[in-house]
Amino acid sequence: MLPLARLLGHAADAVAAVRAGRSLNDALARCPDIARPGTQALAFHALRWLGAAEVVRRRLAPKTPPREVDALLQVALALLWPAGEPPYAEHTLVDQAVAAANRRAPRSAGFVNAVLRRFVRERAAIVVETLADPLARFNHQPWWLDRLRTDWPERWQAVAAADNRHPPMILRVNARRASAASYVAELATHGIEAGVLGGQAVALAEPMPVTQLPGFAAGLVSVQDSAAQRAAPLLLARPLAQGARVLDACAAPGGKTAHLLELADLDLLAIDRDAGRLARVDQTLARLGLAAETRVADAGAPADWWDGRAFDAILLDAPCSASGIVRRHPDIRWLRREGDLAALGAIQARLLDALWPLLAPGGRLLYATCSVFRVEGEAQIDAFLQRQGDASPVADPPSPGQLLPLADNDGTPPSPGLPAVADGFFLALLEKP
Repeated sequence: MLPLARLLGHAADAVAAVRAGRSLNDALARCPDIARPGTQALAFHALRWLGAAEVVRRRLAPKTPPREVDALLQVALALLWPAGEPPYAEHTLVDQAVAAANRRAPRSAGFVNAVLRRFVRERAAIVVETLADPLARFNHQPWWLDRLRTDWPERWQAVAAADNRHPPMILRVNARRASAASYVAELATHGIEAGVLGGQAVALAEPMPVTQLPGFAAGLVSVQDSAAQRAAPLLLARPLAQGARVLDACAAPGGKTAHLLELADLDLLAIDRDAGRLARVDQTLARLGLAAETRVADAGAPADWWDGRAFDAILLDAPCSASGIVRRHPDIRWLRREGDLAALGAIQARLLDALWPLLAPGGRLLYATCSVFRVEGEAQIDAFLQRQGDASPVADPPSPGQLLPLADNDGTPPSPGLPAVADGFFLALLEKP
């Protein structure tokens, strides 16, 4: 087991990388294998409370220290922030942060020690003062909070607070192999507490490595949030004929592709621009014993890949801000820029306009984004309906529209003792006459 000082150093490198504009996944890929799990846990915690840590650091040390020292300080301050159970004892964390500073920037070790000890000594008063700053109170960029406040004036604070909670681990049981209830019973024989959320969704009381899930390697179960699990059944609510032609555009990493094939026998084409991510679709299908044609292609340029045969159904899981899944990817809230929304909106509109002509008469297109911003959901679909006179929302079953990451907004009653809050998502089902 690596010393905490080493893990703090790696976590500081990861946070500094995010601050420099790189994804956390990319930063963790550069971390030694032996240190990656511990580093990820620390980095996730630090990124959830990074706003508070930044405000505290500015208050206690107004002059910005060198980047590697600043990142280490903010990781340590985030871990010391009173958000639930602290992962380490205060004295241990301060001691190990100073040891990490001695390895990274020896001349700054005393400075790090002084800042952290002052925070521990005066924490109650400092926290009260710090919480007056919205960045510390909500741990989101100001523009993000402004957007939430505009879109959800009655619920924006609850959404922001939900983003800082640990996400539940939700499974999708392969409908070709078992029911959700039978898999929960199987888990119980292994001492794993779980409950059925509805459909094929199962919630674990506590997260665990997928390698420890009974039947995972054999394709019995997959990891997929309950909001994402609503897509495939919605698109297939009106049963398709066996062998119906279906397109999964922007398919990677393949969760919805697999779900469609678990529910019906389809002639399915899954495309994605990213060859590396598309390879994950192939791996997922192989594990589950399912088959589909996969192709590296730009869904927005059908002339390069479409053979002219219309699709009976299309799933467009469009690129978006990912603002609905920041519980699972806490770096997103620090990486995303307000200007990204306009660029993403243009991509979403281009994809909708390009794919709609590929849909057969009577066919259905499901538009999905893992976003809580109206501009990527309701507003995008309203604009599309104005452009396309032959598109209409499906009334039966109606689309759920916007799902917020709140307990009363995911369409499934929470089971006692189980974390059943779904991710933020938007789903709109459209039909061509």
